[in-house]
This record gives sequence, C-alpha cells and structure tokens, in this order.
Amino acid sequence: MGKTADLTTVQKMTIDTLKKEGKTQKVIAKEVGCSQSSVSKHINREAKGRKRCGRKECTSKRDKRALERIVKQNRFKNVGEIHKEWTVAGVSASRSTTHRRMQDMGFSCRIPRVKPLLNKRQRQKRLAWAQDKKDWTAAEWSKVMFSDESKFCISFGNQGPRVWRKTGEAQNPRCLKSSVKFPQSVMVWGAMSSAAVGPLCFLRSRVNAAVYQEVLEHFMLPAADQLYGGDDFIFQHDLAPAHSAKSTSTWFKDHGIPLLDWPANSPDLNPIENLWGIVKRKMRDARPNNAEELKATIKATWALITPEECNRLVDSMPRRIAAAIQAKGAATKY
Repeated sequence: MGKTADLTTVQKMTIDTLKKEGKTQKVIAKEVGCSQSSVSKHINREAKGRKRCGRKECTSKRDKRALERIVKQNRFKNVGEIHKEWTVAGVSASRSTTHRRMQDMGFSCRIPRVKPLLNKRQRQKRLAWAQDKKDWTAAEWSKVMFSDESKFCISFGNQGPRVWRKTGEAQNPRCLKSSVKFPQSVMVWGAMSSAAVGPLCFLRSRVNAAVYQEVLEHFMLPAADQLYGGDDFIFQHDLAPAHSAKSTSTWFKDHGIPLLDWPANSPDLNPIENLWGIVKRKMRDARPNNAEELKATIKATWALITPEECNRLVDSMPRRIAAAIQAKGAATKY
C-alpha cells in the first residue's frame, strides 16, 4: 500500500491519533497495517492542508448513516443484498461504492466465530460454576486432567493448493483436484494436564457408555500414570450421554477417581478445545490421502505438543472463569 488514497477513513483517523501521541511513522505504520510511505504522505498532506483530488463523493453523511444501520440490522448479508437495500433507501451508488463505504466505516468480511448456544438455565449454571471455581489456584488446576473427543477430516475445508495451467487445460487430469461428497474422517479421544498430553485413542464406532469405559480403562488410566504418576488428580469430561451414564459414574467410583463437576455445553471453558485447534492448525498443510495417513499425521502432530503449550492453556483457566463471570454465564471468546 503506497498511496494515501488506499487508506480507509478509520486508518487515517488512527494515524492522526497516533501522530498526536508522538509515535514515530515506523511504529504508526506497523500498528495501522500499511506502508511507512503511506503514513508519511498522509501526515504531509494534512500538514500542508492539501485536499484530496478527484471526483467528489456521491454519498452524504446521512447516506452513510443509513448504510451503517442496514449493515448492523443483519451482519450476515452479502454486499449485493446490502447494496440493494441501500438503493431502495434512495441512495444512488454502485455496488463497488457500497463496498468501499463499508470498508471506510471499518467493516471487514470475516469468518464468524462459533460459540455454543446457551439457554437461560445453562447460563445460570455456568455462572454458579464459575463463581464456585473463581478462587482456584494454578496449583489446583494443575491437578485436573482435561479430556475431550474431536473429529478430524481429510478435507479441512480449505481450498488447498492452486494449480498452474494454460487455456483449455481445465479438464486435464494433471490439473484436477479429486473430491469426495463425504470426506473420510476419524474421531479421536485425548487428554492433557498442565505438564503434557496423554496417549490418543482413535474411536472406531459410535461412543456409548461401554465403548467409553473401554477408552477409560485402556487410555485414560495409562495417561494418568504418565501425567501424574502416583499423585492424586481430578478427571474432567463433559456431559455427553456416554460420560454421564450411570454405569460410567459407577466405573469412576469403583476406581476411586474424583470427577470435576462440569457445566453443560461449555467447550469454551475447556482448554483441550484450544489444543485441538492448535493441532488442526499445525496440520493445515498436510495432505493425507486416506484415513490411515490422517491418523499418522494426527499422531505425529500430537507428539509435537510441548509442555509449555499445555501449561499455558491450563494457566488460562482463571481468565476463562473470570470471563464467564463477567459475561454472566454467557459464552466467552475462548
């Protein structure tokens, strides 16, 4: 970005503010996300009092306020739909102008974050749980073994690598990317503590109480020995039917393993959810061709998780709880 005309209104206001604070052009460029020459040209233009050349804007402040109201009414509309509504409101502007005005206002098209849908009762229980755990120390959280299942697909939803081709080569087999309607996937169970991760279990069938207890017997108990040795620990899992079954509760009582009470529909409170995200991001460039290659990639990536990453995630529990309290039990950014 080398032209001041490329700067949005928000960027220009930010540059002016940072300049008044005494920041250098290099620092301003880094914070605004543009080139240093763009910052310099904008500052010099403001200092000389020069006006921007070119055609006068075809939209008024009133038109812009109307556009902002349309965008905020439904943030999931595309530019075409927003432009149509703006035109109906009496504004004569092109689709590209609509897009530019939205950018000038600071709107950017992004993938929405996903948060669990919580009803009033669930929010109340989450708030009560968070208030009960707000005084837990890092040492207490280090005694918790967090667990969860996650699904991994061969296709992670990205477009993958691009291909170099000439005109007329679109159907050339060497230029085609194979696709499947239902991509192969695997379901994985894993556990972690503040010190490290435990062994993974690849689930071959739907998880019912019997299958889950087999996982506990053959993978959770070895993980406990690996992560805690002979020390006491508390086990965490969510309220999935297989986890909350009476036979599963009996299994834990028979083995003398205490459970951490857990609010329903609360993946944002579980640090292992973030760990799954780290693993999937590290696998972004992998291209497994079948389920067995996918499993091997997951295992290799899981083995690269460092104790520092685990410790950082578990250390975030007090912040997660504070965020849940501040949100009055609603879903948080985690």
